[in-house]
Amino acid sequence: MAAEVLIIDDDTRLSAMVAEYLGKSGFDARTAVTGAEGLSQIEQKKPDAVILDIMLPDTDGFEVCRKIRLSSDVPVIMLTAKGEETDRIVGLELGADDYLPKPFNPRELLARLKAILRRASNTSQAETVSVLKFGELVIDPDSRLVSVGGEPKSLTAYQFDMLCAFAEHPGRVLSRDQLMDLLKGKELDVFDRSIDVHISRIRAAIEKDPKHPRRIITVRGAGYVFARNQNDI
Repeated sequence: MAAEVLIIDDDTRLSAMVAEYLGKSGFDARTAVTGAEGLSQIEQKKPDAVILDIMLPDTDGFEVCRKIRLSSDVPVIMLTAKGEETDRIVGLELGADDYLPKPFNPRELLARLKAILRRASNTSQAETVSVLKFGELVIDPDSRLVSVGGEPKSLTAYQFDMLCAFAEHPGRVLSRDQLMDLLKGKELDVFDRSIDVHISRIRAAIEKDPKHPRRIITVRGAGYVFARNQNDI
């Protein structure tokens, strides 16, 4: 599916030229001539990127960018007056992803557009991969937060790392030695049963009934397994 780009600019001749150029490059380009129309289209159409001029008949692009950022992280390229460094700085401070001074080369606009879409895609994929969800259990390695049913849970650094090790290998029985390998450098002692103590405390935080765990299950004589399917827990 072609990426949708919204051009907000009251210069209809320029907008039509840019839309045609982007269309030939595989994009679905739409236009709006006022800030209000542009904001309405963003809310209704959810474009993949926005090209936003600073000078608009009903408001300025800075205010439009500010309003966009109240509810959307859609990539924004601002079109600024040539040589106006202040405009570029203000635009970036308000949340624009990039800027391009007028007049511009359509090829440069296309290159910048592809770049911000690529960055947005990489960020989205990274966020998708980093957050681990198992039913009501949510583990966010980036922010090192754990919650169950939206309620934050408190774990030590060791316990969080251990939970991540389990969550990254769902359905696989992990022995104490394997956990030690996964937690190298975490100073856990396999011989004093500290792993068992940490698992007990993790269960107390994430299990509905820690005495009868359903998320981290003991496999006698083998180790522990993190349940793959926890949708009903």
